[in-house]
Amino acid sequence: MCAHPGCDQPGEFRAPLADGLPGDQPGRYRWLCLEHVRAFNAGYNYFAGMTAEEIHDAQRPYAGWERETRAFAATGGADRPPRWADYSDPIDAIGARFRDGLANARARSDGKPLTPQERSALKILGLDADCDRRALRQRYSELVRKFHPDRNGGDRSHERALQAVIEAYQRLKGSPAFA
Repeated sequence: MCAHPGCDQPGEFRAPLADGLPGDQPGRYRWLCLEHVRAFNAGYNYFAGMTAEEIHDAQRPYAGWERETRAFAATGGADRPPRWADYSDPIDAIGARFRDGLANARARSDGKPLTPQERSALKILGLDADCDRRALRQRYSELVRKFHPDRNGGDRSHERALQAVIEAYQRLKGSPAFA
């Protein structure tokens, strides 16, 4: 129920109490109905109790940017999965995401790196990350024959697929991974 005295409406909206906890700790809350939370929000003033200088500092465009932030570790583009012993995932909904992400970030067996654009191009061509230049050329030829209008009786419905295949091949043939 709404925490406002005398109100019998359901309290669906959370509003902080005036006596919040000091520091960055979360304050205590009360639940209000829509009418009373609107009245609370209309009377809320973030700058109440601040001096003119404190207000100016809070409104600067770069307020907060002078603080030092932690560096992010390079993970090869894929998040590391959490410890699965801490979770119950009976339908493997969470685990599948991390398994796919780690598989996509897998390096080639020859150690040559692939950019995300090159990985996308390999996916368009339907090739594995470890394929060689010969396999790349063979797959390109197969797909061009499949999608080209001259092979389909002039049918141009596969024109976008053909363009994607050509762009993917052009990207990969100049890649150091396939040199």
